[in-house]
Amino acid sequence: MRIYLIGYMGSGKSTVSGRLAAQLGFQRLDLDELFEEHYKIPIHRFFEKYDQTVFRTFESRLLKETESFDNVVISTGGGTPCFYDNMFWMNQHGLTVYLKISAGAIASRLSQSKKKRPLVSQKKPDELLGFVREHLRQRNIYYSQARITIQAESIDLNELLRLVRQYQ
Repeated sequence: MRIYLIGYMGSGKSTVSGRLAAQLGFQRLDLDELFEEHYKIPIHRFFEKYDQTVFRTFESRLLKETESFDNVVISTGGGTPCFYDNMFWMNQHGLTVYLKISAGAIASRLSQSKKKRPLVSQKKPDELLGFVREHLRQRNIYYSQARITIQAESIDLNELLRLVRQYQ
């Protein structure tokens, strides 16, 4: 079984993937980490050298390579489901879980994050909430296609486990 965690940046996909994988006895895989390891460059540096289109093409190729994994929880990048056929593909090849979170909570988390995030790194604090709100609105068409949606402000891991086990 492959479980793909999707959601906006800062929604907690990397953290939840580790906790969920441990509870299920699965491997944890982070698509962003895999990208950096595979291409030998941090994502924020990749964005500086190339445009988003090139990044999304390479990211999609890596995503498709996860088909060879089994018993794994994969945290995806926030934009992964929104490009090419990635959301459709994840639904065909695994179980998708959307970590849904409010724009306000995301903006708060991103403003406190030490991680460099190319899409918001140049945003001033007073621009961040509006940007996140609009971006989230655009991406929800993809996120809403997940098989499971769970509130991410305060995740109930037992509830998530119960929902996931219904698909095993």
